[in-house]
Amino acid sequence: AGVGAGQRVVTIQKGPLYRVLGSHVTLWCNVSGYQGPAEQAFQWSIYLPSAPEREVQIVSTADPSFPYAIYTQRVRAQEIYVERVQGDAVLLHITELQDRDAGEYECHTPNTDERYFGSYSAKTNLTVIADTLSVSMRTQDLTRAEGDAMELACEVSRSTTQHTHLSVGWYRLRGEHRAEILTLSKDFVLMPGPAYAQRFLTGNVRLDKVESTLYRLSIAAVEPSDQGQVYCEAAEWIEDPDGMWKDISRRQSERTSLVVTQQDRDLCVGIAATKSAPSEGDTLQLNCTLEAQRSGSRHFQVSWLLNSTEVARIDPRGLLVWKKEYEERARLGQLHAFKQSNTVYILDIHEVGLEDSGGYHCSVLEVNAPGNFQSIQTNLSSTLRIDVKPLGKTETVARTGRAECSSGGEGWDGAFVMLTRFAECKMNLRTGVRWVLGKVQGGARWQQAGLLSCHHGLSPSQTGLGLHATLISRTATISYAQSFELICHVSASNPVKELLLSVGWLFQHNPPANSYQELVHVLPNGTVSWGPAQPLFQGRAQLEKERAFSWLRIHRAMAGHAGTYQCKVGVWKTLQGQPAISFTSNAVGIKVVPPESKLQVATRESSVEVASGADTSIECRMEIPQNSSQLAVSWYFLPLTSVDATPLRIVRASHSGLLEYGAEFSSPAQKSRFLSQRVSSHMFQLRILSASPGDQGQYRCAVEEWRWLEGSWHGLGERWSGRTRLQLLLPESELHLEKANHSILATQGQEVTLGCLLQGTLPPAARLSATWFHKKVGGPARPLLTLHHDGAIESPQEGLVGRLQLRRPTAGDLSLTVGSVQEGDEGTYHCQVQEWQQQGNNEEWEPQAWALSGFTQLTTTPPETTVMSRICSSPSLLNFILCLPLVLILLLALAGFCWYIISRK
Repeated sequence: AGVGAGQRVVTIQKGPLYRVLGSHVTLWCNVSGYQGPAEQAFQWSIYLPSAPEREVQIVSTADPSFPYAIYTQRVRAQEIYVERVQGDAVLLHITELQDRDAGEYECHTPNTDERYFGSYSAKTNLTVIADTLSVSMRTQDLTRAEGDAMELACEVSRSTTQHTHLSVGWYRLRGEHRAEILTLSKDFVLMPGPAYAQRFLTGNVRLDKVESTLYRLSIAAVEPSDQGQVYCEAAEWIEDPDGMWKDISRRQSERTSLVVTQQDRDLCVGIAATKSAPSEGDTLQLNCTLEAQRSGSRHFQVSWLLNSTEVARIDPRGLLVWKKEYEERARLGQLHAFKQSNTVYILDIHEVGLEDSGGYHCSVLEVNAPGNFQSIQTNLSSTLRIDVKPLGKTETVARTGRAECSSGGEGWDGAFVMLTRFAECKMNLRTGVRWVLGKVQGGARWQQAGLLSCHHGLSPSQTGLGLHATLISRTATISYAQSFELICHVSASNPVKELLLSVGWLFQHNPPANSYQELVHVLPNGTVSWGPAQPLFQGRAQLEKERAFSWLRIHRAMAGHAGTYQCKVGVWKTLQGQPAISFTSNAVGIKVVPPESKLQVATRESSVEVASGADTSIECRMEIPQNSSQLAVSWYFLPLTSVDATPLRIVRASHSGLLEYGAEFSSPAQKSRFLSQRVSSHMFQLRILSASPGDQGQYRCAVEEWRWLEGSWHGLGERWSGRTRLQLLLPESELHLEKANHSILATQGQEVTLGCLLQGTLPPAARLSATWFHKKVGGPARPLLTLHHDGAIESPQEGLVGRLQLRRPTAGDLSLTVGSVQEGDEGTYHCQVQEWQQQGNNEEWEPQAWALSGFTQLTTTPPETTVMSRICSSPSLLNFILCLPLVLILLLALAGFCWYIISRK
C-alpha cells in the first residue's frame, strides 16, 4: 500500500516529444501517494489535433473493452500495448508509429482512495515527424593482404527541422556475431569496440569526418580478424524536454565483403655502428634495424647484447629497461636508448670506455600484442665487433690546462701542447691577449685569438700609487645558456699602459661552499694559467685584455656558474718574480635562472566506471614543446576510505625508462595488474587489469620534464594532473529495495518518515551502508546523511543533525525520520544502499552490491491558523486566558463570603 496520508500524483513523460514515422515509441506513466492496492490500473487516451476536446480511448490495463473502434484492432494485434514496469508504473508501447498517432496523450488512474485527493491524470504531446535519415555506402568485394591499408566511406545525412545529433559507427559481421569497430557518438566522442581498443590507441584504426555528410573508416594494417561483412550504422538522436537523449531513427548501409589473406611472418634483424674502432671518450651509436612486412602493425621487443649479456631492452609498449650493472651509467646520461620507429632502435654510448669493447648483437622478440607477451618468433642479428682505442700520450698531456709564453713555434712547455703558431715574444710587443679554452678528445686546447703580449719590467717610480680595481657586470641575473661578461677596470695615478699588470679572476660558488677559488691568471708576459675552478668553465670562458681593461666572458652559462666573482690585479717590477703590489676589486654576484619547464598537464577532473573484473585505463594528457626533453611519470592512488590520507605511489617510470613500484604495489601480483605506458607523444596511460573493489578511489599522475644539462640529467619541474575517480559498477540485481514512488504532504512542524525498506534477506555476515539524498527543485541531489557499514553516521549538513534520525539496518529498515519539518525540507528524497562483506581472511570490508530506492516527493504547508493557534502563539493572551478563571473564582468566593456575613447580621 502507498502512504496513507499522501496525495495522489500521476506523472507522465514530459513533452512535447518528437518521434519518427514508423518507429517504435514508448511513453511512461506512474502514480504515487495513492491508497488501496499496490497494483494500480492505468488507462491511456488521446486527444487528436482535429478534435482537441474529444477523448479517444486507446488501451486499459483493467478493461479489455476500453479501446475505441479505431484502436481495437491494433490493441488486439499487440501493435499497441501497455507494459507494467511495477505496480504503480507502466509503459505505453506503439510498435509502428503512424501519422494519426500524433496528438495529446492522457494517462489516467481510476480512484482507489477513500476520498478524492490529488491528481488522477496527466497529459503530454507527441508529434510525428518524417524519417529523413539516409545512410549509404558503395557495395564492393575487397581482398587485402595482411598488413595492407583499407579505407571505406559512408555517407550519412538527414533533413529534419528539429535539432538532432548523429552517431555513426562501423561494424564487422561474421556469421551471427557482430563486432563494433569504431563509433563516433552523438557527443562527438570516438569509442572503439572491445576488440579494436588497442589498435585504436595506436592509431591503426581511425574514423574521420572528411565532409559534412561523409565519414571514413581507415585501417592502416588489416588483420585476419577483420575479415567479414563490414557496414556502417547511423542513428539520429533528439533531446527530450527531460534532458534525456533518445535515438529516434537508426539505419544501416549496404555491406562490403572483406577477405584478408595471411602472409609469411618474415623477420630480419641487422645491427650497425657509427664507428667500429672509437677512441676513449668518443660517442658510439648502435642502430638495430628490423626488416619485416607490415611492420607498422606488428609488436616487437628489442634487446642489445654485449658479449651475449643483455645491456638494455625496449618492450612492445615502448618501456626502456636497463640491466642493473648499466643503470648508474644511464642515470648519469652516459647511456641513452630509444625507439625511433617500429623498425629502428638506437643505443647511444657517450664517452665510451675500454669496457665497452666486445661483440654486440640485437635480439628481437615478436609478440601478439603490447600487453600480451606470448612469443611468436625470435631472431638475432649478426655479431658486430667494437674495439675501443685507449688515449695516447698527446691527448693525456693536453688535459693539464696550463700554457706559458715561449719563443718559437709549435712545441712543448713541459705540461701543455701549444697548438698555436705565434711570433717570437719580445719586450714591449703589441698589447692584447685573447685566449679561448676549448675541447679536443676530452681534453683542453688553447686557441690564440689575438696577439700574445709580453711586457717589460716596472720602474721603481711606478709603484702603483692610487691603484684601484672596479668589477662591472651589465646584468646580475641571466637565463640558463645565455652569455654574460665581466669587466675589470684598473685606475691609477700613472698611465696604466706604462705598468706591468697581471689580472686574476676569482670565483666563489653560490651558496658559498668555501673561499674564493682562482679561475684563471694572466701574467704581464701573457702567460695564462688556470686555477682549481677551471674544469667548471672549460670550453665556455673567454679572456681579453687591453690596457686598463680586462674582460671575462662566459658563454652558454650553466647553473654552476652562479656565484660571486672578483678580479685581482698585481703590479710587477719585472717580468720575473712576484708582484710588488696586489689589490682586489669589489665582488659582483651572478644569478643563473634555471631553464623553465614548458610542460602542461591536463587538470580536468573526470570519472571512470568499470565492471568488476574488467580492464580499464586512466589517462594522463599533456602538452610538451618539441625539444630534447625526456619525461618521467608517476601514478598515485587515494582509496575511497582514506580521502584525507597521503596518496600512495603506484609506479614511477623514470626518464630513462626505469620502473619503480611503490611499497603497496611491489608484489608480483600488483605489478602484473598496474601497467604504465606511453601510448602517444601527448598521453600516458595507466592500465588496470581485472579491476577489483579495492581499486576504487582517486588516481592522479605527476609528470616531470628532464633535460640533459651540464653532463647530467636535470629535472625542470613537475606538473600534476586532475583527479580521475574510478568506481566499480556493482551488480544491482543482488540487492532489492522498495521501488515505489510516494508523495507526502506534511504540515510544517510535523514529523515525517521517508521509507527505505530492504526486500528479502541478507547473508548473515553482510553489513549495510546507506546514504540519503535530497534534491530541491532545480538543484542537484546532495547527500543528506550517511550510515557507514561500521555503524558510524555522518552528515555533511550540520544544521540538520538534530532533526534527522536513521533507523539501524538490523531489520532491513533504513527509513529516515525528519523532525519538525520546515519549508526548506521540500523536494525529492531517495536512498542508496550498499551491501558489504569480508572476502576470505581479509579484514577489510568490500562492497558487493547496491540498489536505489524509489523517490519520495515531500511538500509542506504552513500550519492552519485557528483560534487555538492564535492563542498559543501569543504568550500574553495565553496567560490572560489561563489567569482569568482563577480571578473570577476568587471574586465569586469573596462575594459569597460577603453575602454570608451580611445575611447572618
